[in-house]
Amino acid sequence: MAKLSLSELLVQKAALDKQIAETQRAERADAVAQVRTLMAQYGLTLADIGSKSAAAPRTSLAPVAKGRKGSTGKVAAKYRDRTTGQTWSGRGLQPNWLKAALASGRPLSEFVI
Repeated sequence: MAKLSLSELLVQKAALDKQIAETQRAERADAVAQVRTLMAQYGLTLADIGSKSAAAPRTSLAPVAKGRKGSTGKVAAKYRDRTTGQTWSGRGLQPNWLKAALASGRPLSEFVI
């Protein structure tokens, strides 16, 4: 196999990138057509597909991240600033309003609901 120059390799890469993009578009269009056909066949609407019924099984084809069991919904607030009404569930990063209050010397227990 002959060694290709950088410019020749870049031309090949550009051609492959274009081919990849075209194939992705075509496969996506095919997938959309298949979904529309199934929706028509079974009389489904977007509301049927987007609903999150507790009895409905998980139909997502995307795998759940290891160690996670999927979305559990909204979590109740555990902390509230009584003057502004802002709340925080205690999950994730502390909101700026709570950081500022704690930095000013107020105890976290003051915000517990």
